[in-house]
Amino acid sequence: MVRNPERRAALVDASIEVLARDGARGLTFRAVDAAAGVPGGTASNYFANRDDLLAQVTAQIHERIAPDPDEVTAVMAAPPTRELVAELMRWINRRVTENRTGYLAMLELRLEATRRPELRAELTRVIRATLDDDIRFHLESGLPGDRTAVMLIYLAMTGLMLEQLTLPGVVPEEETGGLISALVDRAIGADGEKEGAA
Repeated sequence: MVRNPERRAALVDASIEVLARDGARGLTFRAVDAAAGVPGGTASNYFANRDDLLAQVTAQIHERIAPDPDEVTAVMAAPPTRELVAELMRWINRRVTENRTGYLAMLELRLEATRRPELRAELTRVIRATLDDDIRFHLESGLPGDRTAVMLIYLAMTGLMLEQLTLPGVVPEEETGGLISALVDRAIGADGEKEGAA
C-alpha cells in the first residue's frame, strides 16, 4: 500500500463527499478517484478493499465534523446555565446545516453498518466514545443536568438532525430554536438548574 498521508487524507475526504452524494452503494474506488481528481486506480493503491475504505472514513469523519476547540472555549466562557446548554444545542444544530455533507456521510455510514457487522462494531465504538466524552464534558463543565438529561438531549438532537438532513420540511427551521429550548428545559427540569448553578 502507498504511504502518502496527504493523498490518503484527500481520498478519504473525497469518500465522504461520495457517501453524502451517492450513498454507500455509490462508494466505489472509481467514484472516489473521480471525486478526488486523481488518476483511475489511485484509491485501490491506498485501500485494500471497500471495507478498508469504510474503516478509514469512519476514523476520519468525526475529525471533519468536530467543532474547533477555540470555538468551544469561546462558547464555554458563559456561565454554566440551562441557557448555555440550549445555546450549545442550537450551535450543534447550526453545525449540521453548515457541514451537511459530513453529517449525511455519517448517516450513510450508520445505514451501511446495519449490513456490515465489522463496520457496525467500529462505528459503535467510535460513536460511544464520542458520547462518553460529551457526557464527561457536560458534567465536568458544571453544566446543569445529570447524565440522564444529557442522554435524553443527545437522543432528541439526533432525531432533529435526522429530520433536518432527510426531510427538512417536517420541522420548520424557524421552530427549531424554540423546540431546542423546550427540550433542554424539560430534560434538565427545575432541579437540574439548581444543581448546575453554584
